[in-house]
Amino acid sequence: MRDHETVPYSLEKLSDEESIARARSLRDRLKERRTCRYFSDEAVPREAIEAAIEAAGTAPNGANHQPWHFAVVSSPDKKRAIREAAEAEERRFYGEDGDDPKASDEWLGALKDLGTDADKPFLETAPYLIVVFAQRKGGIEEDGNTQNYYVNESVGIACGMLIACLHEAGLATLTHTPSPMGFLRDACGRPDWEKPLMIVVVGRPAEDASVPTHALNKKPLSQITSWL
Repeated sequence: MRDHETVPYSLEKLSDEESIARARSLRDRLKERRTCRYFSDEAVPREAIEAAIEAAGTAPNGANHQPWHFAVVSSPDKKRAIREAAEAEERRFYGEDGDDPKASDEWLGALKDLGTDADKPFLETAPYLIVVFAQRKGGIEEDGNTQNYYVNESVGIACGMLIACLHEAGLATLTHTPSPMGFLRDACGRPDWEKPLMIVVVGRPAEDASVPTHALNKKPLSQITSWL
């Protein structure tokens, strides 16, 4: 029994052939997506960023509390401050600060073929950093008190939709997750009840951008799927 207000469910009706064609078309476009670590400083239209964030804001989420905030950073001074703080954490992670690395040997070994290190120039070069915050409290009114639900799951789905939309707009992205990330809350002026989840770096690839060969190794459908 529906004892709450509703509106009719609306979805375009497609034939089986159209459904398959659309699914395969989007699959093929998303398969072209690659994480980019070499960005140009070429300007990107703000409207494309806004549209992608609006798309992310439609993601399914716990109790429709929409427990996310996207802080868009374009100020050179802000980007420089974020880079400096992030690289300080990364140097500790990789052991480049003179102490033992925070990361295990196994973890560092897993990263070797991707060529990552503590140097993160893309945090300054790319025109936009989208700092994604998960709101542990606040509700739809963002009062800072109401409990939110399935926060990490909800924000994770929203980030996937954000990245997919940015890719569709012809923009390169990178997800950066320095640890710990508390400095991002201060840098973006966000409240204590929000948890920084990731930085989505957005822009156009540099002319000499490249992708590690290892990153092209994707599990096949037969490995990632079970039909029960």
